[in-house]
Amino acid sequence: MKLFFLFILSFLCFTASGQVQDSIKVTAQDSAVIYSIELREIVVSKDDAALEEQRQKLLILKRRVYKTYPYAKTAAEKLTQLNANMAKLKTKKEKKKYFKIVEKYLEEEFEPRLKKLSRKDGQILVKLIHRQTGETTFDLIKEYKSGWKAFWSSNTAKLFDINIKEQYQPYDKAEDFHIESILITAFRQGHLVEQAPAKPLDLKDLAASWRAKIEKAKAEKK
Repeated sequence: MKLFFLFILSFLCFTASGQVQDSIKVTAQDSAVIYSIELREIVVSKDDAALEEQRQKLLILKRRVYKTYPYAKTAAEKLTQLNANMAKLKTKKEKKKYFKIVEKYLEEEFEPRLKKLSRKDGQILVKLIHRQTGETTFDLIKEYKSGWKAFWSSNTAKLFDINIKEQYQPYDKAEDFHIESILITAFRQGHLVEQAPAKPLDLKDLAASWRAKIEKAKAEKK
């Protein structure tokens, strides 16, 4: 787990003032269960207990997204900055030395903060890093460290139930759809600073896709 977070540290420069506290109040909008991105409610269960359970799960997911999104956003920014600085260096030796200096500084400065993330927080962060950079954490480690370290990191992360090869797939995975929905709402309400995803998303198309899935599920139950 430590190496996974140390990789993230290699690209983050995240100040304490920018962190989001893990204490999100329940709002009227939360009661709608689904966070709107030009969507109608997509809750078909009439079971109050099931509805409440789903609402609680979404609130927990919201806390995790609020906690980890700023790290993913900063990772994308630092990757851009790192690449720009590396491009100015002429030799592999200079680039390696520069990377080591950056890595050491960030490790000493920010490791304690990232180590406070839970395992599930870590998996959400992996997804958001893919959303913001367009690359999986595995591929980033392979690109900036080595294939061997990517392999070793992947196996180590699995011990903590973290898959660093996982992609962000809001069209196919319900959790990722909810994450995108939470993000869009947070951006509109000014709770999080918006950064466009590496791969543009058509929100209307995404909404239509999930409506079709819900309608198909309803039809199959009849």
